[in-house]
Amino acid sequence: MVKTNTDKTTEQTERKTSAGSTLSIPETQNSMSTNKLCIILAVLSFVLYANTLRNGYALDDSAMIVKNTLVNGGIKNISQLLLTSRMAGVGVSQSDGYRPLSLIMFAVEHDLFGENPAAGHFLNVLFFAGCVVLLFLFLDKLFEGRKTMVSFTAAILFLLHPIHTEVVANIKSRDEIMCFFFAFLALRFFLIYMRKGKWHSILLSALSLFLSYLSKETVITFLFVIPLIFFFLRRDNSKRAIVISGITGAVTIIYLVIRARALSGQGVGAGTVAFMDNALVNADTANRVATAILVLGKYLVLLFIPYPLSCDYCYNSIPISGFSNAWVLLSLAAYISLICFSIKLLVSDRKSPWAFGILFFLATLSLVSNIPFVIGSEMGERFLFFPSVGFCLVVALAVEKWLFIPDQPFKATLSRGKVLAVLLPVCLLFAWLTIARNNDWKDNYTLFKTDVEKMPGNAKLNYFLGNELIVNKFPDTQDKEEQKQIFFDAVKYLQQALNIYPGYADAHTEIGNAFFSVSIYDSALRHFNMALGLDPKQYTASNNSAVIYMRTGKFADAISAYKKTIAVLPTNAQAYYDMGGCYIQLKNYDSAISVLQKAIVADPQLTDAYMQLGLANFLDKKYDEAEKWIKKVVELQPGNIPALGNLGTIYLTDGKLEDALTIFKKALALDPKSAIGYSNLGHCYFKMKQYNEAIDALAKAVSMNSKNDKDVPCIALSYKALGKLEQAMQYESLAKKYHPDFSLQSGETDYQ
Repeated sequence: MVKTNTDKTTEQTERKTSAGSTLSIPETQNSMSTNKLCIILAVLSFVLYANTLRNGYALDDSAMIVKNTLVNGGIKNISQLLLTSRMAGVGVSQSDGYRPLSLIMFAVEHDLFGENPAAGHFLNVLFFAGCVVLLFLFLDKLFEGRKTMVSFTAAILFLLHPIHTEVVANIKSRDEIMCFFFAFLALRFFLIYMRKGKWHSILLSALSLFLSYLSKETVITFLFVIPLIFFFLRRDNSKRAIVISGITGAVTIIYLVIRARALSGQGVGAGTVAFMDNALVNADTANRVATAILVLGKYLVLLFIPYPLSCDYCYNSIPISGFSNAWVLLSLAAYISLICFSIKLLVSDRKSPWAFGILFFLATLSLVSNIPFVIGSEMGERFLFFPSVGFCLVVALAVEKWLFIPDQPFKATLSRGKVLAVLLPVCLLFAWLTIARNNDWKDNYTLFKTDVEKMPGNAKLNYFLGNELIVNKFPDTQDKEEQKQIFFDAVKYLQQALNIYPGYADAHTEIGNAFFSVSIYDSALRHFNMALGLDPKQYTASNNSAVIYMRTGKFADAISAYKKTIAVLPTNAQAYYDMGGCYIQLKNYDSAISVLQKAIVADPQLTDAYMQLGLANFLDKKYDEAEKWIKKVVELQPGNIPALGNLGTIYLTDGKLEDALTIFKKALALDPKSAIGYSNLGHCYFKMKQYNEAIDALAKAVSMNSKNDKDVPCIALSYKALGKLEQAMQYESLAKKYHPDFSLQSGETDYQ
């Protein structure tokens, strides 16, 4: 085994463990101290990812941060975040993920910084730097300070590798970063315990491992990694190795119990993977395994040649393949070779760092391989965050074997021509690729536009880009010609998604939304119906269909569409509210009252539903009920002028004239320039037979261009009541513009 390079005397002392074995611990460090190397790694991490700080939110940041109601609730929702699935805050019940730690961090950040992506990006870079430093410290301690140069080289490769840009540049991937951070912090404490036997170290290890689990379940692969380390590489004390393995198992069980309780009763479980997320879910076993092996081969290629990179590898970036595919067989051969080679090394030397590197890679990759079970994605660069440690270690060991000179000082080794000729170009190339890729994560449009050009056959990327154009680009553009171009581009990409996968219901929905945005309702409805035909749970398609029916006066059809919407999301208060409005238009007041009450149950703060309830009861001549509901609006919003106007109208109609007068005056005090306010006041005075006051108020309303066509007839009738027939006749002629059949002989109740 190659000795650690040092420019000081490598005098070592023998220290006995409690089991009687010996550990060779170097008493001197390299001239380049460990602390300095850690600082270098941390600084380089910030330099490399500094350009992410100007990026916005992208990809899953919207669901996990921006639109997550639990996260936006801030610190007060921490207890709920600990008790629910990771998707609970976005209204998705079917999720088998329990990752509360990153969500808690986002909630705290929301309270501290508001909706500020720069803060999220900064913390991602900060903790990524911590991951790199902990990786270096772990490896250096694992090899007892004898392979500092190897440890540093592995950490540098890990730091620079472009495959990690998704994890660092996508704020949502904090779960991956924190899982790694606490996992390697746990390993470091375990190593300290193995050496010193201090119980505080084992307790800190257990806490760190538990926090890693709360970040992401990826760390469960350490059930293999930890025994590999402490029963093979560092089998210094068998009893302590057993304690470490026992603690690992106990923490895992505790986490799984907590996870099961948090996810119970939330509609979660197996079989919830969508085809568009992972096409392997519909493949037969043989083809699924074959395609999964092909993906494993692609992972190896990306580790050596990290280009092109993509935020998505779903259908049809990787077509379903069988074992007749040569690339599948080549990938299978590569992995069989790695397994056999690592086992051979481990048998010949249980402390072989090569074997550890390969087995770490294989163990951490197995969880996301889609072979034992189908996961939420066919392939993802983030899945290599842990496994790349093994790759970087093996590459660093190869560099040591072929380029380093034993016992040469650290700086001298780095400055050797052969070392520089190999490492410098790789490092510079990786750094350039990483910085360039960070820019692609600027925002959704930049990311999707860049990646769809590299993977035009990916249905989801085409859908993402089309959706982004319609949802964000189109509304933000005022220029009509530019809007027209955005519309055509969006439909083009969405249609391409359908060409790749004709059963893509989401794409039909989004094309429908595109036509909906430009008021081409027939085309919108056609695509919404096609989406619902493919997937009856297309919530947006049914909801927007209902809106179109409402706008075109087809209220019965709108009610039918809203029922489909509510069947998918029974807590949708807005759908109940809109359906209530449709029932009111159809004069089916009982049904309106019923669904509007459901809207209030779903969202007690939906004041518009209280208003509609008041209107429905008023139209149904249930004035006491109408008064009750409108009063609730006024209680919630004392300055709500329309609510005050409605309340006054209820009193006026119900004959409570003094109460009506008080409310109308209050409304006018809040808005003295309200034409409708003066109109209401004038009609109230007319009812109270205070005709002079009625004339004054109604005249002001008319001068303000009141849209109440009964104001002028009411003025005429007021003058008539006062016996001023000349003025009454003048207003009678004016009133005929609104009501040709009006005459001063008309009944008063017809025009007030």
